[in-house]
Amino acid sequence: MGTGAFDRAAERSEAHPLNCRPHRPSPPPLGPPVHVHKRSPNRPNGPFHSIVKPAKIASVRKHAPRPSPFLLSLLIFSLALTACGGAAHTTTLSNVGTGGTTGGSSPNLACNVIGTGQGAALNGFLPFTSISPWNTDISSAPVDPNSNTIIDNFVGAVNVHPDFGADPTYGIPYVVVNGSQPLVNIDLNAYASESDPGPMPVPATAPVEGGSSSTGDRHVLVLDNSNCFLYELYNSSPNPDGSWSADSTAVWDLLGDGNAQRPYTWTSADAAGLPIFPGLIRYDEVAAGKIQHAFRFTLPQTSAAFIPPASHDAATSSDPTAPPMGMRLRLKSSYDLSGFDPSMQAILSAMQRYGLILADNGSPLFVTGASDSRWGSDLESLKTVPASAFEVVQMNPIYTNSTAPTGAAPTISSFTASPSSVSSGASVTLSWSTTNSNYEIVSPEAGAVRGATVTVNPMTTTTYTLYSTNQYGRTTATVTVNVK
Repeated sequence: MGTGAFDRAAERSEAHPLNCRPHRPSPPPLGPPVHVHKRSPNRPNGPFHSIVKPAKIASVRKHAPRPSPFLLSLLIFSLALTACGGAAHTTTLSNVGTGGTTGGSSPNLACNVIGTGQGAALNGFLPFTSISPWNTDISSAPVDPNSNTIIDNFVGAVNVHPDFGADPTYGIPYVVVNGSQPLVNIDLNAYASESDPGPMPVPATAPVEGGSSSTGDRHVLVLDNSNCFLYELYNSSPNPDGSWSADSTAVWDLLGDGNAQRPYTWTSADAAGLPIFPGLIRYDEVAAGKIQHAFRFTLPQTSAAFIPPASHDAATSSDPTAPPMGMRLRLKSSYDLSGFDPSMQAILSAMQRYGLILADNGSPLFVTGASDSRWGSDLESLKTVPASAFEVVQMNPIYTNSTAPTGAAPTISSFTASPSSVSSGASVTLSWSTTNSNYEIVSPEAGAVRGATVTVNPMTTTTYTLYSTNQYGRTTATVTVNVK
């Protein structure tokens, strides 16, 4: 995050310091060391210090959703993320519960087909709806008039680099849990004001990007196949008591449009304010021969601007012609795929139909995927695809922190507890009424919720906070349950 980014969380505006993220290393050496200059996170306007890193460029994160679609004529902003029912989320401890809606059971939701475990197959489930920017066919979208300049000056004479493989420390892993996974607290650090609070169903053994000893971005991605929420953490570490610490977090409704989630200029677990998981190349979908979404990729230079579906900039260049976060590349339809094997053709065909979305600063044209032991040497063939085979899809609208749309944060009309006084461990129903809200979180104990009620079981007197969020900010309300 960088200077100039600001918090639009309802009432206040505050600057955030630049946070420098070392990019995850590539397993093979990519050339001689280069000097990468990083600004001290504690001194956003202070001197730069120099570190020595491999030729893979460091990733720089800075603090910002974008409810508007990439193609306004194709995508519809959705404010209602509660269409799949209002099942209560029952927990049994004041700060730790289960991730299921009723102690492990779940309603019949589309994501129930997803397997469980690390790298589990989605079995045909597609995160977000068909109108999500991630899932929209942009093969016929117009080319940006500055496409050639951007490719020449900011992508460069490079080839595609698959930023993932069979090495478990290379790529971004994910794990799928079900409704029996206990909810745990998340200790928020650097970007707490722009994060979604816990609790979250993050296993103590959840895989960390780069491995447990990684000093990189340390993303953790958890899908809940009972409740259809995606939980993403940045710079995260497990704590001895089973909770986790993270610099930033985001919760995404897998049944929503993936675009009406976070407030403008807020970050997420990714620098551009985007979800990470929907942009990963996964082994299960490649093996199935069908990919129906865009991919996440990085470039070393980006401007202080963003394009939907991105919501946040992470500028590394003062050049106004540098790419904004959310810029989409598309593999040209004229590029011949016939020389590639069928699995790689599936990946390249998706690049032609859905494109690549710029999500973070990093090495040029590095495309992100999920680490998986089943990846083979055929990934090497992707490295023959040159940057010149891509074009920039028309960029419109482009926002900066000062031009991003503004509006009213959600209204919470009521937030009540019934009963408001109970014996230890007894059931309490929390109820609320909101307007203009995209999603709700109740903390502690419940986490991300659907509908307008949730059941909790406080062991001690507890004050619950309802977090109601839309594209313009967040509103909170509290209610206290007294335990006799």
